[in-house]
Amino acid sequence: MKKIVTLLLISSLFACAGNGLLPGTSADATPVPDISTTTAGNSDLGGLDAEYKIGVDDVVKVDVWKNPDLSVEVPVRPDGMISVPLIGDVEVGGKVPAEVAEIIKKKLSVYVRKPRVTVIMSQLNSHEYLSRVRVTGAVNEPMTLAYRQGLTVMDAVLEAGGLSKFASANKTMLYRKQNGESRVFPIKLNDILKKGDLRTNFDLAPGDVITIPERVF
Repeated sequence: MKKIVTLLLISSLFACAGNGLLPGTSADATPVPDISTTTAGNSDLGGLDAEYKIGVDDVVKVDVWKNPDLSVEVPVRPDGMISVPLIGDVEVGGKVPAEVAEIIKKKLSVYVRKPRVTVIMSQLNSHEYLSRVRVTGAVNEPMTLAYRQGLTVMDAVLEAGGLSKFASANKTMLYRKQNGESRVFPIKLNDILKKGDLRTNFDLAPGDVITIPERVF
């Protein structure tokens, strides 16, 4: 009986190994996300606003997974079009990045089997003020700065000349408009700058406002 149980256990282990799974797990345990229509940004904060509409002079980056020859980074022309290898002109003006990714995906599927397409906004030139980031409160130079992909809370505060001597850094707040609603995210700015704790050093999005209050004496 023990011999039969052992053989069954070994067979089970080999079956799991053949499927790339460990015993006790299933193929549904860690599903692979669909990245065909992703846009830029940090996971917790949502990155670029999903409602951002592409305009003339914006720079769009199209990435086709495992097909670098089909990937491009191009400005939007005055006619609202961009050119993508293999499929030619694609109308992007007035559309959100997810829509553009889906359009390109469908056009490429004629030539490429199950293409995975990512559309990222590299530069937001058509909506200058909508795409700016503001830093206010207890910094040396309160300012508004142009959004750039990869801009973080720490980057913006350093651009604003750093903290003033009256700053209550760990009470910093990040204000963001998402899906028509205002959201507030606490930022531990002192921990970021003095302790290297980057957990709240979020990637910024167009229109974000960072406010650093002063200490109450």
